[in-house]
Amino acid sequence: MGEPMRVRASKTGELVEVKILMKHRMISRLSWDTSGHLNLPHFIQTVRGTCNDQPILHVHFGGSVARDPYFSFKFKGGQIGDRIVISWVDTEGDTRSDEAFVV
Repeated sequence: MGEPMRVRASKTGELVEVKILMKHRMISRLSWDTSGHLNLPHFIQTVRGTCNDQPILHVHFGGSVARDPYFSFKFKGGQIGDRIVISWVDTEGDTRSDEAFVV
């Protein structure tokens, strides 16, 4: 399991803005280490978000996303106190899921 994400969700007017800082190395290409072993790409592939268990986000990342990516999005229909859950899966099958509440 990866390091914890920083997830913030705030309501302004009728929109809820979710800001996420993900901790991941995001190795996007084949590389060789100092001992001559081949390192395969290792990056976050899929990010999903829910608000009170209802889907609000589904994103597929490619290998060009930077290390420790910052990601934000807005959606309508959220209320103060709603539970936002953000989950990701990387190319090695590692997963992480964190939550925040709308303020």
